[in-house]
Amino acid sequence: MEHLGLLIDNQDVAATGGVTFARMNPISGEVATTAAAATLDDVNRAVDSAAAAFPEWSKSSPKTRRTILLKAADLLEGRGGDFVDAMGAEIGATAGWAMFNVGLAADMLREAASLTTQIHGDIIPTNRPGSMAMAIRQPAGVVLAMAPWNAPVILGVRSLATPLACGNTVVMKTSELCPRTHRLIVEVLHEAGLPKGVLNAVSNAPDDAPEVVETLIAHPAIRRVNFTGSTRVGRIIAETAGRFLKPALLELGGKAPFVVLDDADLDEAVNAAAFGAYMNQGQICMSTERIVADEKIADEFVARLAAKAKTLVAGDPRKGNTPLGSLVDAGAAKRIDQLVKDAVAKGAVLAAGGTVDGTIMDATVLDKVTPAMRIYGEESFGPVVTVVRAGSIDEAVRIANDTEYGLSAAVFGQDTNRAMAVGQRIESGICHINGPTVHDEAQMPFGGVKSSGYGRFGGKWGIAEFTELRWMTVQQSGHIHYPF
Repeated sequence: MEHLGLLIDNQDVAATGGVTFARMNPISGEVATTAAAATLDDVNRAVDSAAAAFPEWSKSSPKTRRTILLKAADLLEGRGGDFVDAMGAEIGATAGWAMFNVGLAADMLREAASLTTQIHGDIIPTNRPGSMAMAIRQPAGVVLAMAPWNAPVILGVRSLATPLACGNTVVMKTSELCPRTHRLIVEVLHEAGLPKGVLNAVSNAPDDAPEVVETLIAHPAIRRVNFTGSTRVGRIIAETAGRFLKPALLELGGKAPFVVLDDADLDEAVNAAAFGAYMNQGQICMSTERIVADEKIADEFVARLAAKAKTLVAGDPRKGNTPLGSLVDAGAAKRIDQLVKDAVAKGAVLAAGGTVDGTIMDATVLDKVTPAMRIYGEESFGPVVTVVRAGSIDEAVRIANDTEYGLSAAVFGQDTNRAMAVGQRIESGICHINGPTVHDEAQMPFGGVKSSGYGRFGGKWGIAEFTELRWMTVQQSGHIHYPF
């Protein structure tokens, strides 16, 4: 089996001492990938490489950066089969989910390419005679990019595309659960023509992650941090970045509410809820975790959703004959199974699914969930959706906001103005009216509030995250008057 090295200075190099770690296939238990386990010296070499490449890359023309990013988008799409194989082996993803990742990631590269000429400044009126004052944006420096395993191509590309478009260099810390998938992204960008050192990648053994991350953030050349992942780890990233005064963009966990009003089109709502809850086995930060249904339509809605869920069976994605694939590992399956059993023991009604076979779990619906149950507040990150019934709009809003998270949300109702009014009261960075909670586009401001993080990926909002805003003046004429 091929052993993946570190990518430093556009070269594949072994970790110091030749140390490696293995990622196992979640279904078969066989080795899926063997990758280099970076030491702290390796980590510092990767950042040093990016720092050395920054002066030249930061001065590169928009056309140069745009050309590379556009070529990378085409190359990424051309390697779709490689991503299908890697994601299937490392995280048990279906081919459909892998190809969706590739398509949206290519869009993100093309959107980033368009941003190279959208890094704008301002001329600001000044009170000083003969002076011109400007607000300008410049590349920040070396960006640390950390992306998760669940949507590895989308989120991996997102972590580095806009930083590169803005003229920064990047060190990507690949996920321990999908090192080969993330490695493919970096290879594509190198093939597209990124100069030496502009994008480096380090992989690490799981037990080494805390030290590796702290060393990366602490390095003086790192000027920006972006992380997508769990809220638990995000808090550690935030605390570490804060200690070293490094700005961080954090996109963390979610517990997305899906409010079904009494005038909702139930068929449309069911289809959107099922997609939002079960796409990629519910392992998406935007996944529909909580349905808040008006009690007047709750029985009918749950019956229709349960019927839909029973058609969404899970299986080995390598066979390609089921709509759902595998959970990421046995630990995730055990945790989700415990959440379901706790809810049922405390009075929840299991309307569909609920069984776990290894890492395979069919679509599951839990009705009549209450705050006494763990799954009411805990992020399941699996193919499980809960239903809580509400007696009024005010109660529905209260339930929707009764969570530490605030990433995505949805409201269904045929009176659009009323549904929009409900949506505006929900505490989330994203809200869709009559659409699923799972939705992303490269040009949109993507991010959350509360424990779902802060900052925004996407479009022109990403430019603000990955550039320095500077005030500069030029004295064009006359003399400045000084008091002494």
